[in-house]
Amino acid sequence: MKIRFVLFLLASAFALLANLAAANKPRVLVTSDGEIDDQCSLVRFLLYTNEWDVEGIVTSSSQYHYHGHRWPGDDWIEPYLNAYEKIYPNLLKHDKAYPSPSYLRVRTVLGNVKTEGEMEEISAGSQLIVKVLLDDSKPQPIWLQAWGGTNTIARALKTIEEKHPNRMAEVAKKIRFYFIWEQDETYQSYIRPHWGKYDIPTIISDQFEAIAYRWKQVQPQSMQSYFEGPWMKANILENHGPLCSSYKAHDNGDFRSEGDSPAFLHTIVTGLRNMESPDWGGWGGRYIKVRENTWLDPVPVEGYQYPKGRWYGSNGWGRSSLREGSKTTEQQRGEYFKPMWRWSDAMQNDFAARADWSVLPYNKANHPPVVKLQHAEDLSSAPGKKIKLNAKGSSDPDGDTLTYQWWHYREASTYKGAIDIETPDKQTASFTVPKDAGKGESIHIIAEVSDNGVPVLTRYRRIVLTLK
Repeated sequence: MKIRFVLFLLASAFALLANLAAANKPRVLVTSDGEIDDQCSLVRFLLYTNEWDVEGIVTSSSQYHYHGHRWPGDDWIEPYLNAYEKIYPNLLKHDKAYPSPSYLRVRTVLGNVKTEGEMEEISAGSQLIVKVLLDDSKPQPIWLQAWGGTNTIARALKTIEEKHPNRMAEVAKKIRFYFIWEQDETYQSYIRPHWGKYDIPTIISDQFEAIAYRWKQVQPQSMQSYFEGPWMKANILENHGPLCSSYKAHDNGDFRSEGDSPAFLHTIVTGLRNMESPDWGGWGGRYIKVRENTWLDPVPVEGYQYPKGRWYGSNGWGRSSLREGSKTTEQQRGEYFKPMWRWSDAMQNDFAARADWSVLPYNKANHPPVVKLQHAEDLSSAPGKKIKLNAKGSSDPDGDTLTYQWWHYREASTYKGAIDIETPDKQTASFTVPKDAGKGESIHIIAEVSDNGVPVLTRYRRIVLTLK
């Protein structure tokens, strides 16, 4: 009897620790239409599941895929989960936080898939979303990602509106939307009219084109090698286990497309603090508030008028800029997609390290550095003051040598002038706040720290200085 009681206490303690660990992680729920680039994104997603509290992986439809129209099959995710199961024991050697295959399978369900935008039927996927949103044991925000259409999310919200109208405000407060385009009309036809009053933060991305099918037209030459066949074969496709070998690259090994990955890249905690505001920028891009609660891509055209309705393939500025006959300039396209491609080398190297985790023991693989600051991340100062920056205490779990780079994230700052950082490549640096900086303006400084492992891995800390 005593042994049972002790075992019960141990089980309870482990459960409590697991819940506490999950509480400190971003909560994510994915909906996907199973397009070939969704399948590529899913491979990368599964290698990062230790970073999140994964609430669900739901198959949905879109304007591109639904029953009877280029459909990948209701069970298209199963082979990827099978491959994940095979590498799961090795992933645990690198992080015990990886969820078990059974945990992921229970949360992998079919949503509204019969036609584009269908949201009348209550599906297993919509029911899962309802359950997650009504769970008041987890008050922290949840990122609802639409890699395809928003129809299954819309069906779930409609169920809450019909059956739990008194909880709509409570539920809305927890939701964060990240949509890869609006791949059906349900955000405009249902979600926005019925839930818009709650100001749910909503990112709708067109920048994803930087790592989608047309990446060769977008990625600068300095980044393209990270997407070409030789790099992909050496780092992902070959000798990295069954999950990576299932990645659907081109026949020559070239990266094909991961247009949906920005939705979850945004939720990887790298130190950039981008989840605090969409206009701060991170691996999932940078966005500006266009209307109400809606954040879209910054268009580098003076006086540009955003469409009042859907932001998608027909009118997204970036997609339109890549079409034959577009009058956009190379400079404009470079500026538009820079919030995504500026991180391409770090992002791809990080992917390569995760691929290594699939097959190598801990001491043979690389792991990201840990960046620490000897001061607060949020600072305030008057103009003319000297600000000292200090990243002493930063470390690397593998004992690698670290290099430092401090830089001014000008686009994210509201103060748009130049910042001259002294000794930007040292562990300690400094800058003087410009005298023309106005009260309330912000200056964003990034501490970028990389190791010398293989592949090179990078993490960050963001310092936000507000002028007083």
